[in-house]
Amino acid sequence: MGFAKEFKEFAMRGNVIDLAVGVVIGAAFQKIITAMVTSIITPLIGVMLKGKNVNDLAFKVGEAEVKYGLFIQAVIDFVLVALVIFLFIKAINRFRKKEEAAPAPPTKQEELLTEIRDLLKGRPNNSA
Repeated sequence: MGFAKEFKEFAMRGNVIDLAVGVVIGAAFQKIITAMVTSIITPLIGVMLKGKNVNDLAFKVGEAEVKYGLFIQAVIDFVLVALVIFLFIKAINRFRKKEEAAPAPPTKQEELLTEIRDLLKGRPNNSA
Protein backbone atom coordinates (compact mmCIF):
# COMPACT_ATOMS: atom_id res chain seq x y z
CA MET A 1 0.00 0.00 0.00
CA GLY A 2 1.38 3.39 -0.94
CA PHE A 3 2.25 5.95 1.70
CA ALA A 4 -0.26 8.48 0.39
CA LYS A 5 -3.11 5.96 0.39
CA GLU A 6 -2.23 4.74 3.87
CA PHE A 7 -2.07 8.32 5.17
CA LYS A 8 -5.44 9.12 3.57
CA GLU A 9 -7.05 6.11 5.29
CA PHE A 10 -5.54 7.20 8.60
CA ALA A 11 -6.62 10.83 8.25
CA MET A 12 -10.16 9.98 7.20
CA ARG A 13 -10.92 7.75 10.17
CA GLY A 14 -13.71 9.11 12.32
CA ASN A 15 -11.58 9.34 15.46
CA VAL A 16 -8.90 11.45 13.81
CA ILE A 17 -11.45 13.90 12.43
CA ASP A 18 -13.24 14.07 15.79
CA LEU A 19 -9.92 14.75 17.49
CA ALA A 20 -9.09 17.52 15.03
CA VAL A 21 -12.47 19.17 15.60
CA GLY A 22 -11.96 18.85 19.36
CA VAL A 23 -8.55 20.52 19.16
CA VAL A 24 -9.88 23.44 17.11
CA ILE A 25 -12.87 23.95 19.40
CA GLY A 26 -10.61 23.58 22.44
CA ALA A 27 -8.28 26.30 21.13
CA ALA A 28 -11.22 28.66 20.57
CA PHE A 29 -12.61 27.77 23.99
CA GLN A 30 -9.23 28.52 25.57
CA LYS A 31 -9.39 32.04 24.12
CA ILE A 32 -12.80 32.56 25.70
CA ILE A 33 -11.59 31.36 29.09
CA THR A 34 -8.42 33.45 28.87
CA ALA A 35 -10.47 36.54 28.04
CA MET A 36 -12.79 35.86 30.98
CA VAL A 37 -9.88 35.36 33.36
CA THR A 38 -7.90 38.41 32.23
CA SER A 39 -10.87 40.79 31.99
CA ILE A 40 -13.08 39.64 34.87
CA ILE A 41 -11.44 37.30 37.37
CA THR A 42 -7.94 38.77 37.50
CA PRO A 43 -9.21 42.32 38.16
CA LEU A 44 -11.43 40.98 40.97
CA ILE A 45 -8.43 39.22 42.51
CA GLY A 46 -6.50 42.47 42.06
CA VAL A 47 -9.17 44.27 44.09
CA MET A 48 -8.73 41.70 46.85
CA LEU A 49 -4.95 42.28 46.64
CA LYS A 50 -5.51 46.03 47.05
CA GLY A 51 -4.97 47.06 43.44
CA LYS A 52 -2.11 44.74 42.48
CA ASN A 53 -2.25 42.88 39.18
CA VAL A 54 -1.83 39.12 39.65
CA ASN A 55 0.49 38.91 36.64
CA ASP A 56 2.83 41.46 38.22
CA LEU A 57 3.36 39.52 41.45
CA ALA A 58 7.07 38.73 41.69
CA PHE A 59 10.08 38.72 43.97
CA LYS A 60 13.81 38.94 43.38
CA VAL A 61 16.42 36.36 44.22
CA GLY A 62 19.73 38.01 43.56
CA GLU A 63 19.53 39.23 39.98
CA ALA A 64 16.70 36.86 39.00
CA GLU A 65 13.07 37.88 39.16
CA VAL A 66 10.64 35.09 40.08
CA LYS A 67 7.28 35.95 38.50
CA TYR A 68 4.97 33.74 40.52
CA GLY A 69 1.98 35.84 39.46
CA LEU A 70 2.16 34.37 35.97
CA PHE A 71 2.02 30.90 37.53
CA ILE A 72 -1.02 31.87 39.59
CA GLN A 73 -2.66 33.19 36.42
CA ALA A 74 -1.99 29.89 34.62
CA VAL A 75 -3.45 27.91 37.55
CA ILE A 76 -6.59 30.08 37.50
CA ASP A 77 -6.91 29.49 33.74
CA PHE A 78 -6.52 25.74 34.18
CA VAL A 79 -9.03 25.49 37.03
CA LEU A 80 -11.63 27.46 35.10
CA VAL A 81 -11.16 25.42 31.92
CA ALA A 82 -11.38 22.19 33.92
CA LEU A 83 -14.50 23.42 35.74
CA VAL A 84 -16.29 24.44 32.56
CA ILE A 85 -15.38 21.17 30.82
CA PHE A 86 -16.60 19.24 33.89
CA LEU A 87 -19.93 21.10 33.86
CA PHE A 88 -20.29 20.59 30.11
CA ILE A 89 -19.63 16.83 30.35
CA LYS A 90 -21.97 16.57 33.33
CA ALA A 91 -24.76 18.20 31.29
CA ILE A 92 -24.10 15.88 28.35
CA ASN A 93 -24.19 12.82 30.62
CA ARG A 94 -27.47 13.99 32.18
CA PHE A 95 -28.96 14.36 28.69
CA ARG A 96 -27.72 10.89 27.71
CA LYS A 97 -29.22 9.32 30.84
CA LYS A 98 -32.61 10.87 30.03
CA GLU A 99 -32.31 9.60 26.48
CA GLU A 100 -31.44 6.07 27.64
CA ALA A 101 -34.18 6.04 30.30
CA ALA A 102 -36.93 6.78 27.80
CA PRO A 103 -38.53 3.52 26.70
CA ALA A 104 -38.09 2.64 23.07
CA PRO A 105 -41.27 2.78 21.00
CA PRO A 106 -42.65 -0.66 20.17
CA THR A 107 -41.65 -2.18 16.87
CA LYS A 108 -44.22 -3.10 14.21
CA GLN A 109 -43.91 -6.74 15.24
CA GLU A 110 -44.53 -5.89 18.90
CA GLU A 111 -47.57 -3.79 17.95
CA LEU A 112 -49.01 -6.68 15.90
CA LEU A 113 -48.41 -9.18 18.70
CA THR A 114 -50.11 -6.82 21.17
CA GLU A 115 -53.13 -6.53 18.89
CA ILE A 116 -53.32 -10.32 18.51
CA ARG A 117 -53.08 -10.77 22.28
CA ASP A 118 -55.82 -8.23 22.87
CA LEU A 119 -58.06 -9.92 20.28
CA LEU A 120 -57.50 -13.32 21.84
CA LYS A 121 -58.35 -11.94 25.29
CA GLY A 122 -61.65 -10.63 23.94
CA ARG A 123 -62.74 -13.98 22.45
CA PRO A 124 -65.09 -16.20 24.44
CA ASN A 125 -63.42 -19.35 25.67
CA ASN A 126 -64.76 -22.27 23.54
CA SER A 127 -62.65 -24.96 25.15
CA ALA A 128 -65.11 -25.68 28.01
